[in-house]
Parts: sequence; structure tokens; C-alpha cells
Amino acid sequence: MTTDRIRSAFEDAKTEGRIAIVAYVTVGYPEVGQTTEIVKALVDNGADVIELGVPFSDPLGDGPTIQASGHQALLNGITPGHCFQAVREIRAAGIDVPLIFMGYYNTILNIGLKEYCETGVEVGLDGIIAADLPAAEAGPLQDACDETGLALVPLVAITSTEHSIEHACKRAKGFIYCVSILGVTGTREMASDRVEDLARLVRQYTDLPVGIGFGISNVGHVEDVARFADGAVIGTKVINTLSEGDPYGAADRVGAYIKSLLPGTTRKVVAN
Repeated sequence: MTTDRIRSAFEDAKTEGRIAIVAYVTVGYPEVGQTTEIVKALVDNGADVIELGVPFSDPLGDGPTIQASGHQALLNGITPGHCFQAVREIRAAGIDVPLIFMGYYNTILNIGLKEYCETGVEVGLDGIIAADLPAAEAGPLQDACDETGLALVPLVAITSTEHSIEHACKRAKGFIYCVSILGVTGTREMASDRVEDLARLVRQYTDLPVGIGFGISNVGHVEDVARFADGAVIGTKVINTLSEGDPYGAADRVGAYIKSLLPGTTRKVVAN
């Protein structure tokens, strides 16, 4: 099962006394052909799981930084087909960490749920996050994921009702992605008290690892997350780091950034 790779990544981190680092990178950004190099730099410097952003023309859940990276990737000519090919290339390079597509449901629907999932498994994908698909409406995609062995990772938020959290956890695979701020992605301060309560509630309905994302950008944020979760998801700051300076130095920059977060990953959470 492809989902075993996700679970193993979190379990390995736990065994090592730390939380996992989940890093997001937009496929085809900053330049076409750089994605494998960037992913290798992320993994070599401590990332345990990689989210590959599938560029979309109307990314409602993304803040300005990730929106801009997706827009540039589209201008670079990146299509979903290129994203699948990127997974092939990452696997061909010997990179064995979990790879999860982060995108929007329209892209999946346009290709076809079964075909999208089957192609994902064929190239070496482990999971999917559909940022705009509520768990209550995710049944058909969940079925396609279950049939192929992909993990459909749900997003739950500090504004989610307990009923919706229970529903999201019921058929989830891989991990549960808890959104730590109100609004779109970005590097604002996370609402740590409320997201800690959210993580505690999620654990009542699943034994899957809990990852915290949106608003995490520095070692202090990671250290905070290590008090109550199993993983920290970093996106906007990764993209900002890729953007700052020569595109051909992007991989080295982003590797150094991920490495700077590692001192904050020492595990403090007792639950799960």
C-alpha cells in the first residue's frame, strides 16, 4: 500500500524523538526542471514528507505567495501531466519519501477520479490533498483513492465542527492536516491555543498522525507544534525562500532553511 510510506515517515520521526517536517513546493517553480533538485535538497536537509503543489488557475485556499508561485508555474507551461512526470523523475532519482499532491478538485475531476488516482499510483504518488473539497463531499474521490491505495488527506480547521471532524477522520488515510489559522496560507502567527484544542479533538476520532500547517515559518513555530502534534507543514516560507535570489541557487537556499528548523522538532507531545 502506498499509504504505508506516509505512516512510516511519521513513525520513524516519532522513534527518533522528533516530529516530522512536511515541506510544500510548487511543481515547476521557480523554473521548469528544478523540482527534483529542490525536493532532493529538502529531503537531504531533513524534510520527511513532500507536498507537491499542482498549479491551478483559481487557487482559493492559497495566500499571495503560493498563488504567485502557481501562476508562474502555469506561465512556465506546467500541466497536471508535468506534475505526474515530476513524481516519476523524483522516484527515478532514488528519493523514497512520501509524495503528496496538494491541489484543487477541479483538476482531479477534469482528468477523471479513477484515472487521476491510477496514474498517481503508477508514477509513485502516495496521497492527495484536495484543498477545496470538504470531507462531506469527498466520497467519490475517497472511493477512488481507496481502490488504488492512495491516501486522501483531509483538511480540518479551528472553525470545523466536531461532527465534521469526526466525519473527516472516519475514512482518512496518511495523516490529518490541521489548519492553524483563519483564512488562506501565509506566514502569519498561528492560533496555537485553538489549534492545540483542535489536535486534541482530532485524536479522539483517529490514531492517524496529526500535522499542523498554515502560518508555520520559523523554528519557534516548529517547537510550538512539537508540544501537541506529530508534524509541521511548511509551505509559504519554503516558496519565499525559493523566490529570494538567483533561481539556480534556490535548492541550496531552501535546503539550508529546512535545516534551520530541525532544532525545533524535538518531540514533546505525549498523545498518540
